[in-house]
Amino acid sequence: MGKHVCIIGSGIIGLTAAYYLKRAGHQVTVLDQQSAADGCSTGNAGMIVPSHIIPLAAPGMVAQFVRWMFDSKSPFYVRPRMNMELLQWGYQFYRHATRQHVSQSIPALKAISLYSKAAYQELQQAPPFDFGYHERGLLMLYQTAATEHEETETAAVANQHGVAAEILSATAVQAMEPNHQVKVRGGVYFPGDAHLNPAMLWQGLYEWLTKQQVNIRQDAAVRSFETDNKGVKAIITDQDDIRPDEVVIAAGAWTGAIVRGLGVPLPMQAGKGYSFMMSMQPNLNVPSLLLESRVAVTPMGESLRMGGTMEIAGVNHTINMKRVQGIVEAVPRYYPDIRPALPDVKTVWHGLRPCSPDGLPYVGRLNRCHNVTVAAGHGMMGLSLAPGTGKLVTSIIQEETPAIDLQPFNPNRYA
Repeated sequence: MGKHVCIIGSGIIGLTAAYYLKRAGHQVTVLDQQSAADGCSTGNAGMIVPSHIIPLAAPGMVAQFVRWMFDSKSPFYVRPRMNMELLQWGYQFYRHATRQHVSQSIPALKAISLYSKAAYQELQQAPPFDFGYHERGLLMLYQTAATEHEETETAAVANQHGVAAEILSATAVQAMEPNHQVKVRGGVYFPGDAHLNPAMLWQGLYEWLTKQQVNIRQDAAVRSFETDNKGVKAIITDQDDIRPDEVVIAAGAWTGAIVRGLGVPLPMQAGKGYSFMMSMQPNLNVPSLLLESRVAVTPMGESLRMGGTMEIAGVNHTINMKRVQGIVEAVPRYYPDIRPALPDVKTVWHGLRPCSPDGLPYVGRLNRCHNVTVAAGHGMMGLSLAPGTGKLVTSIIQEETPAIDLQPFNPNRYA
């Protein structure tokens, strides 16, 4: 007999969890404090990246972040503020930026990434809707000898762990994009990566779930919980009380604050990113990351999406146009004939990525609340890991053995 599962968060993680739970025969309610159609799930770069097996917390990143902080157009910024949660998050990031942590994290990230990509392939083969899925790989483009050295090492690590990576000359990179000039020293090509249109995916899931009588309630903010020694008895919203059998917290950057209401520490910071679109015919063939600038470029139909930055400035929706200008200026340095104009601030999308300090997501039950499962903290890989996370959540709810080891993603690891 199915359970009543209440999912807090209607982003891509929440909706994919709802999708698999509904298919498994459960009654599903989805709550959100706002419309997630405008949230982090729809305007991201749309990349499915099994290549990303190295966590953000890695050696050298702290020093790199410090250098970037003094450039108003740089890809990374931390707004200085006396905030204990930020200080604790920063300390944990610093503590995890080690070779040992990277070595321990690679197998876990590879496992969940490949599991999630396989789920996307299943969705694409027999989809209830189209979401613009393409397997054309990913180009990591570089212009300096220093970045070439770093990426060559990264490619070696990837190949060592069974993730195919090909080092390309400038000529080989150009051959992959015959319709546009590419100005690079070289690149690394990951043939196993893919991309899709995130807005189409979110909208398709939303419409499918609605047709399947999944109750998706937006503008329903969670205020508190009623608990006992077994877990959550009721979710108190600003509209009414809900008494589910199981609770899934997949609220993105707000997850840390929500879980704190249950007495569990879950370090989380919102990493703001920006993107915008421009018409492009003919379009690029392969998505790319412009490494020195940390800018993502993805073809989506007849449009090109450009995005980037990681702005740790709390949960706020202020758009910093200097960061957007940094993206605009970066693109023609790599693609000289693609010259985007600085977009109007009203057309700039922004999303708050939920970042854990060790670069690993939180997926699993809370020890203190046995009917609460957390699915958040995926950072820049929320879209990439969404269906895999949704299937794992369903396994947890059904008390089945998960397809992969969830211990590295234990949400109780900072308790």
